[in-house]
Amino acid sequence: MPDDPRSLGAPAARREGPQKVTGAARYAAEHTPDGCAHAWPVPATVARGTVTAIDTAPALAVPGVVRVLTPFDAPRLAEPDDATLAVLQNTRVPHRGWYVALVVADTLEAAREGAAALRVTYAEEPHDVTLRADHPGAYVPKDDDGARDEHVRGDPEGAFAKAPVRVDVAYRVPPLHNHPMEPHAATARWRDGRLTVHDSSQGATTVRDVLAGLFGLPKDRVTVVSEHVGGGFGAKGTPRPHVVLAAMAARETGRPVKLALPRPQLAAVVGHRSPTLHRVRLGAAADGTLTAVLHEVTAHTSRVKEFVETGAAATRVMYGSPHARTTHRVVPLDVPSPSWMRAPGEAPGMYALESAIDELAQELGMDPVELRLRNDTRSEPDSGKPFSSRHLAECLREGARRFGWEDRDPRPRSSADGAVLLGTGVAAATYPVLVAPSTASAHAHPDGTFVVRVNATDIGTGARTVLAQVAADALGVPLDRVRTEIGSSDLPAAPLAGGSSGTASWGWAVHEACTRLAARLAERPGQPVPADGLTATADTAGTADAEDGYARHAFGAHFAEVGVDRVSGEVRVRRLLGVYAAGRILNSRTAHAQFVGAMTMGLGMALTEGSTLDTAFGDFAECDLASYHVPAHADVPAVEAHWIEEDDPHLNPMGSKGIGEIGIVGTAAAIGNAVHHATGVRFRELPLTPDRILATPGACPPPGPGRTPA
Repeated sequence: MPDDPRSLGAPAARREGPQKVTGAARYAAEHTPDGCAHAWPVPATVARGTVTAIDTAPALAVPGVVRVLTPFDAPRLAEPDDATLAVLQNTRVPHRGWYVALVVADTLEAAREGAAALRVTYAEEPHDVTLRADHPGAYVPKDDDGARDEHVRGDPEGAFAKAPVRVDVAYRVPPLHNHPMEPHAATARWRDGRLTVHDSSQGATTVRDVLAGLFGLPKDRVTVVSEHVGGGFGAKGTPRPHVVLAAMAARETGRPVKLALPRPQLAAVVGHRSPTLHRVRLGAAADGTLTAVLHEVTAHTSRVKEFVETGAAATRVMYGSPHARTTHRVVPLDVPSPSWMRAPGEAPGMYALESAIDELAQELGMDPVELRLRNDTRSEPDSGKPFSSRHLAECLREGARRFGWEDRDPRPRSSADGAVLLGTGVAAATYPVLVAPSTASAHAHPDGTFVVRVNATDIGTGARTVLAQVAADALGVPLDRVRTEIGSSDLPAAPLAGGSSGTASWGWAVHEACTRLAARLAERPGQPVPADGLTATADTAGTADAEDGYARHAFGAHFAEVGVDRVSGEVRVRRLLGVYAAGRILNSRTAHAQFVGAMTMGLGMALTEGSTLDTAFGDFAECDLASYHVPAHADVPAVEAHWIEEDDPHLNPMGSKGIGEIGIVGTAAAIGNAVHHATGVRFRELPLTPDRILATPGACPPPGPGRTPA
């Protein structure tokens, strides 16, 4: 680690850390202006239909209730581009949990009681929430850049049929929920025709723009503040209904209004990872060289708006083969609208692909690390573009060395610790390098300090600290002389925190602004900074989004050791190790936290997290943290995250790649492959819960007479 604390890569501590641990950091729901009212949304209790009547009298009779908004009397808004934001604009109910009313009261307790007292009458209609690969409504989506289309290279069907070694397997990933620690919340206030909102969002600029459009305001009449955000994982990547309802209620009541969504309502209104059905076919020569790769993914979308979980996207990147087909299909159902969740597409898609690669290695009798190395490629298979850098092989080799892979007995069910079957597994990982134009400013004060301003969002990643490091490095000054201002739409506009693109996007603009400021200061040798300081600005439009002819991706490798209790069926991860090639690491402390956090989320995807849509009622059965199990500390005994030095000149001025999501990609497959190695049984549906393990014949046989437990 660099000794100079201003150096990029140094383990600088998070600047907001003391505020968070002492409670001084204020989140969206912790802003309480004078006269603030509280709102409680009312979700629909049918899976499809129309609201025919709402009796508001019982709610208004509750002491403290001041207003009830319904589709019959709510103010009309401009039509949004995102149809999930058209709340209370008509009486249609597209899915269970869709908001049909909002109760506003003097206290939170009164608002909740009023919501429970409301009487809603529906004309219910038949619904369909069941995803099937053969669903008659399935279609292949289209878009301008082809990311969701079907991609075909060569003759995949013919090559697969002729391949000496083949696997044809199906996998299923259930619906998954983001569940950030801080639920979605907003506090809205109108004053003199100006709207100010404190919102739990991954991008205040976008929220401002959307609210301005919905309420017919110039953008400069709306301020959105997202100073501290307690996680999002994609669920806060775009505006959600709560912020629209809070602003609507504040305008209608003439009072500030606070709205924090109850956690059980999140699954229906803030997005989820769509369930995905995968069919993967791999054909290979006897030496393991891939000759055909076919990956078909079917996912659901809502009837409100189309969202596609692009599970086959990573398959277009990973391994070279002369023949390939990757297909996405979506089925519109009467379900809540799916949306982004950490590594959308790559997380479920790489679980399927990397599990199938493991199955192919078994068919070939080849080491699974060697099979991946055999099919490494220097150019992106689908586009033919050269990779700006690709060090997957180095990650696999370094991970194998650190993990002790060479000591592994490749035979399934070959090791045990008493009644616990032991196994190890490996999987590769990838995530695209994304970047978007941003603006920023840098200001020098006469006292030798600097202020960097950019509407970045720190969702728990340490963005404030890393951006200060970028600035200090560009200015050539100690880190403690740089202050950052982020999290307000009144600051220079910036893209949202998502797609592992935040630091690259914001940092590019910050670096450019600070470089320009340093040049201005260099032009004044020996002269003091003017009393009002010096400022430089930057706008990376036209440069950050310029095409350069390279395919840019981060890569990694995951290794897992598991124990499977043959009595209880419980799977425990004993060791989890990840090695990544992600460009220049800008802060070793925050980067390590991001890698470990994402790997832990991947562990949850593999073993504990899963949701089901109730076919009769049309809603998610697991909608809170009592029924939707996220990993706890006890589930993660030993996690290691490492990275290799990677110099990629084709990225951005910092040389960095995004790191927030690659840690989840491949983790579930590594664990699943380890479970197969332990039990000798291949499980192809997540999560690998004890009931699923015990119900599978041959997974946990008792040791026979005279035999060792292994």
